[in-house]
This record gives sequence, structure tokens and C-alpha cells, in this order.
Amino acid sequence: MTTSPDSAVREFIAEHRTAFLDDLAAWLRIPSVSADPGRAASVRQSAEWLAGKLRETGFPVAEVWETEGGGLPAVFAEWPSGDPAAPTVLVYGHHDVQPAAREDGWATDPFEPVVKDGRMFARGAADDKGQVFFHTLGVRAHLAVTGRTSPAVNLKLLIEGEEESGSPNFGALIRAHADRLAADVVMISDTGMWAETTPTVCTGMRGMVELQIDLFGPAQDIHSGSFGGAVPNPATEAARLVAGLHDEDRRVAVPGFYDGVVELTPAERELFAELPFDEPEWLGVAKSEATLGEKGFSTLERIWARPTAEVNGVYGGYTGPGGKTIVPAAAHLKLSFRLVAGQDVEKVRQAVADWVADRLPAGIRHSITFTGTTRPCLTPLDHPALQSVVRSMGRAFEQKIRFTREGGSGPAADLQDVLGAPVLFLGISVPSDGWHSVNEKVELDLLAKGVETSAYLWGDLAEHWNAAGTS
Repeated sequence: MTTSPDSAVREFIAEHRTAFLDDLAAWLRIPSVSADPGRAASVRQSAEWLAGKLRETGFPVAEVWETEGGGLPAVFAEWPSGDPAAPTVLVYGHHDVQPAAREDGWATDPFEPVVKDGRMFARGAADDKGQVFFHTLGVRAHLAVTGRTSPAVNLKLLIEGEEESGSPNFGALIRAHADRLAADVVMISDTGMWAETTPTVCTGMRGMVELQIDLFGPAQDIHSGSFGGAVPNPATEAARLVAGLHDEDRRVAVPGFYDGVVELTPAERELFAELPFDEPEWLGVAKSEATLGEKGFSTLERIWARPTAEVNGVYGGYTGPGGKTIVPAAAHLKLSFRLVAGQDVEKVRQAVADWVADRLPAGIRHSITFTGTTRPCLTPLDHPALQSVVRSMGRAFEQKIRFTREGGSGPAADLQDVLGAPVLFLGISVPSDGWHSVNEKVELDLLAKGVETSAYLWGDLAEHWNAAGTS
């Protein structure tokens, strides 16, 4: 009886599973904490280890790339297909990890992997070394089953070393190497699924504009009896700005803020509604007692597909014990705006600046400092590369694949902007994996499903990308 391609892939993965997990454990033992200057040598060791393992896997090119200003290194690898019509895929992930110590509450040493009950516990097991590493066995399974000597796509990897520290040098790195990173599609393997029993593909991430507003009135704090009610009060004006940030329907009241927003289609709203969302349970995770947001949208729609404005901090004047009857000299606001596809970061910044200036009275000076911006990204549901991911995951999980988006922000949009390529997401982590928390783990059976998805993906992508006429 002839063995099916899927059975052959699963047999290959099972045969090499022990060695694969041993290698992953060796990598996890390297404490590549990018936030700790004392661990910089470990981050470099992690990059060099990965580059060596990629060469061992078969990548003819695997290099450690330095970052500007003495930053921490990334890893670049490349394996050409040999097929002139093959699309080029760039896989992104990161090899640095969050800080971790036994005294934080870990049950075991965070940098000594432990396998228990089908799970591997270690810092980086899910975020993100495990999800980067499954591609190494995936491409080997792809080659073994298809009989190819090189992947069906031109396969590139860019594995960052500073993601957990805010990617301070990432933009400069990809701009400096844009020619070598050029790709038809970017695959982000730093993401997760809805749940173990509900495999999903993320189709987009929100962007962000972050800022601080400083308001200044009198040259110093002054007596509220002698001067209050007759001169402008910075703290009052800060409160008026906060109060005016949303309208009665909880929509952002900044003129022009919604310009260009890509609205949810009825089909997308139906797909979100298919997910087994337990709102009371979600509120428990959020440590909140009720939901609240833009009128006319569900909770998932609000956090995944609608732009928002949040007040992150308000301070000014006297905040000590008792009273101090003054008109304060200054007050301050910290705001962040999450953006969705279609919104332009620079236009939003200008709209916010104009809104603040228009609402302040004479006698209040102000300054705005924009402290961080990230562009949103979104891949259409009918994109051929996204459909390849869905088909490949469906083969691995043997069930329907559903769709999510990510409410947060990340470096994906930088890759989209610089390379001009659509961004896709492929991850197998689940919420219980404990990213950034104690006892981080990865489910080993799900990790194997990630390997299997990767093994199917390159052939499917090459076939359907060419059929779509997009190569």
C-alpha cells in the first residue's frame, strides 16, 4: 500500500522528534535575555548557535548580522529554491527572550528545560525559540517527502535579537539589508492560536501612535484663592482634553482620525463570531467587571479591528497627602492610539496635534512628544499566500482553521513597509503557554503540528502562488 504524503511527513517528524527536542533544549539553555546588558554575550552565543544549526539543517547561507550602535545580533539565513518561478518567503522570528529567574516563582530553573506531561517548560519555549525552531525540522520533512534537494520556495529567515527590548535597531537593520531581505511574502512565526482545540491564523496587527502632552500655565504654582478662576489651569485643561477624547458613542473625537479605516466586512464579522469567545472568562483575565467601547461592535471587533484611544496616564499639580490649594504650573498626559489598516501614522499624528492645539485656551502653552509609532498591517482573506497557510494548517490539524487578528503591535509592519510585501502569521502557541510569565511552556504535540504545517506550506505556497500569477 502506498504511503500518503501526509503520513510520510508525520512519520518523518516522529522519527526525528527526539533529536529535534534535544536541539531545542540546548538552545533554550542559552539565556539570551536582551534586556540585561550582562547577558549580551549570551544573546550573541544564541545567534551563533542558531546560525550553526541552520547550516547543519542545510541552509547554504547562515550569517550573524550586527546591528547599529553596538546592538544585539540577528541571524539571517537563505536557501534558494533553484526554480526560477518560485516565490520568495521571508520567515521572521526572534531568538532573544524575556528576563527570568527561579525566585520569580518558576517551579524549575527557567533556563534548564524540563519536559513534563507533554510540555516543555523553559524561558523561550514558546516565545519565540520553539516557534522559530519548528521550521528547521519542517523544511527537512518537506525535502525528505518531496525528494527535493532545495525548498519549493526561495526560503529566507531573519531572526532578531532585540524584539523583547522593543526592537530599537530593527528598522535600521532591515533598511540596510533590504536587498538581501527582498521577498514576495513575510511569514511571522511569533504569534499564537486561539486555543489547542481551535487552531487559527492571525491576519493582521494594529499599529500604534504613542505620545506625551505637557501643558504649562503659570510660571509657578500659584494661590487658588488669589488667582483661581481668573487664569487658565493646566490640570483643568488636561482633564478637558481627556473628557473630549471620545464622543457619546465612545468613538475617538479627533477630527480625521478615522480617515482611510478599512471597515470590517460582514463575512469577517461572521468569522470572528464563530470563535468560542467566553466574555465573562475574558473579563476575568482583564481583571475588569464590564466591557465598554465603541458602539456597534463586539468585544473582539473592538480589540482586533477598530482603532482606539487610551489615556495611559494623567498627572500634575499636588498629589501628596492632604490638600494644597494651588493652580498648578503644569500638567501632563500620556496617550496611545491603536490604528488599523488604512490609517496613516503621520496623518494621525498631525490630526492629534491639531486637535490639541485647537482645544487649548490662550495662556496654556503645550508641547507634544511622540514616543513611538508602529504601522498597522492586514492581509486580505483571499490572498493566495494566506490561503496556503490555511490549507497547510488544515492538513496538519485535520480540522477547519479559523481567523483572528492581533490587538497589539509589533515589528511586522516595519517588514511590510520596507520590503513592500504582505505579512502573514504562522504560530502554534496557545494562551496557557505563559509568554513573559513564570513557567513558560510549549505544548509538544502542538509544536509537532507547527513542524507539519511548515513541511506542507512551502510546496503549497509555490504551487498556488504561481497559479495566481503573482510570482
